[in-house]
Amino acid sequence: MIFKDRMEAAKLLLLKLEKYRNENMIVAGIPRGAMPMAKLISDELKGTLTTVLVHKIPHPTNEEFAIGCIGLSGHVSLSPYAEEVGISDTYIQAAKDHQVQILKNRKDLYQLYDLKMQGKRVIIIDDGIATGFTLKCAINEIKLKGAQKIIVAVPVASMDAAREIQNMVDEFICLYIPEHLSSVGQFFKSFPEVSDSEVRSLLHNPPSINRH
Repeated sequence: MIFKDRMEAAKLLLLKLEKYRNENMIVAGIPRGAMPMAKLISDELKGTLTTVLVHKIPHPTNEEFAIGCIGLSGHVSLSPYAEEVGISDTYIQAAKDHQVQILKNRKDLYQLYDLKMQGKRVIIIDDGIATGFTLKCAINEIKLKGAQKIIVAVPVASMDAAREIQNMVDEFICLYIPEHLSSVGQFFKSFPEVSDSEVRSLLHNPPSINRH
């Protein structure tokens, strides 16, 4: 299954989320790629749009290789790999401090206010799940805020990540779980980067006109 772009994937996910229309849901997108999808879904469901600020913790010698993830709260999700190869606590602490500062800067850049989630139902939107580090971290951030029910909706996910995520949330919606997934982008014909300025614009623009 190949999606034309993120917007096509969002419209297909919307069909699975129609039952939540007018239910006063919070729709939380994972920045940055999933935010256009979350905006469309939030507008259609008449929900409240927000984002979950999380960031990967990179390997000491390879910025592209994630050994874990951290949220704005400071809560860290580490890969078992980090312990297996003996990555030091000193490095983890330094990386944690650095990434939290990045997230605080991003919060200021997005002009993001603290949205109360206590007792609320939250739909988390991502554009796909490979390892699941980022999404698991986002789920933990939402749980720490006291959400009553958490729904995760994604177009595509690896088999291992789907299995893990499904056990962490109240409802897991995934359009396609392939046998092999090396990168999320391989399942989209168009998969451009989303800028910080675009995320800020999406968060602060009023809902668009209903397309139904």
